[in-house]
Amino acid sequence: MAKRIEWIERELQNLKDAGLYNRIRTLSSPQGAWLIVDGRRALNFCSNNYLGLANHPRLRQAAQEAAQRYGIGPAAVRSIAGTMDLHLELERRMAAFKGVEAAITFQSGFTANLATIPALVGKDDVIISDELNHASIIDGSRLSGAQIIRYAHCDTSDLQRVLSENRGKFPRTLVITDGVFSMDGDIAPLDKIYEVVQNYEAVLMVDDAHGEGVIGRGGRGIVDHFDLHGKVDVEVGTMSKAFGVVGGVVAGNAMVVEWLRQRGRPFLFSSAMTVPDTAACLAAIDVLEESTELVDRLWENARYFKAEMRTMGFDTGKSVTPITPVMLGEAPLAQQFSRELFEQGVFAMALGFPTVPRGKARIRVMISASHEKSDLDQGLEAFRKVGKSLGVIS
Repeated sequence: MAKRIEWIERELQNLKDAGLYNRIRTLSSPQGAWLIVDGRRALNFCSNNYLGLANHPRLRQAAQEAAQRYGIGPAAVRSIAGTMDLHLELERRMAAFKGVEAAITFQSGFTANLATIPALVGKDDVIISDELNHASIIDGSRLSGAQIIRYAHCDTSDLQRVLSENRGKFPRTLVITDGVFSMDGDIAPLDKIYEVVQNYEAVLMVDDAHGEGVIGRGGRGIVDHFDLHGKVDVEVGTMSKAFGVVGGVVAGNAMVVEWLRQRGRPFLFSSAMTVPDTAACLAAIDVLEESTELVDRLWENARYFKAEMRTMGFDTGKSVTPITPVMLGEAPLAQQFSRELFEQGVFAMALGFPTVPRGKARIRVMISASHEKSDLDQGLEAFRKVGKSLGVIS
């Protein structure tokens, strides 16, 4: 091995020694309640497929028909020759679904944040960010060059302190919070955040990746959940989770959206969403607008699973959403727990540092509308067996 990269081998070994090495499993089946994982059939407690749309027949048909009509790849960035009529239709439909002035789509929720944050603030400005915000927010903030000040998680008093201390010090101020925090499953108090921010000359941005399709009326997201229509400047989201496809979206003020068409770098310098994906996203909106059945089933499944886990004695943290963290503490225990669950036929991955803070490793269970009650019961029994064998519950 070349000496100049020997350090990588040492660092990889350090990750293994600390129980932090990520062993990536391989799927060979469609997403759903059950998967083929590393050649074995397993109950799926890992995917962000909240509503079971990733293999929905209407989405598959829409993608197939679009591929027949338009082909596959866009072959260009949106600003040159990559904007198809389906992209514009999706943006119109997303804006209407979310009740905002306008929307713009990107290749993923991650690139949506990388596009938006540096377009809104620069090196002379300040970003005030919840300390547990997603990695894409952190990276987008770093790319902007702005000063970054973190406030205590979901603490509006601390947010007010930071805003007050920095009033007038920067030309522009951007306040950013996740909507639903993906590791703990708690919801940002966006209504109270808005009350604080409106007293300052600051732009308010929320990343609702885990809220779209989950909270709000029929899955319309956190702005709808708190009835803040027209009050939140920028709402970033993804179509890679509850929508069951892939892609990112920025919705809200029409002027912000127009600015992103001119200065959002992933929009300008990376090829557009593929047409089959775009068509499938449109079909997902159709499904969500027609009925709340899938959203209702998701929440019913989540309430049942959480209640049973707590009855058994598991610590499910402070989640108020279908995200169910099973708190275990140290990464080696979480990884062992995950391996033993897999032996019981349950696919539920361990999450440790740097995804979550040290000492807060967990199994994160992602409940879906695609789960039947019998699936949940089978998973609960596996957790009971493994929890007792490892001394996590009595």
